[in-house]
Amino acid sequence: MRIKNHPILEDLKNRKKVYITVDGRKVEAYEGEPIAAAMCAAGIRVHRTTPRHNEPRGIFCNRGRCTDCIMKVDGKPNIRTCVTLVKNGMKVESIRGMGDWSE
Repeated sequence: MRIKNHPILEDLKNRKKVYITVDGRKVEAYEGEPIAAAMCAAGIRVHRTTPRHNEPRGIFCNRGRCTDCIMKVDGKPNIRTCVTLVKNGMKVESIRGMGDWSE
């Protein structure tokens, strides 16, 4: 689901269609939209899992104040996907527990 025509925000038809990779899956997005919005439109709701109980987390506040939507973006961990804008070819990866710090 994606809002294509909005009374205040720019219509999507005026934006360039691009692709990002989310956990190895090619996802259609629009340049300049938040990563979390592109994922939501593709039906991807889980962004990470918690360290202690392996519980799923995704969009919560949707304005960059919490850390529920953090993911690894282009090799950088703990990026808030609700406020990070899509660029063509981005590689987005879920964080499992404490994440992988070996890099």
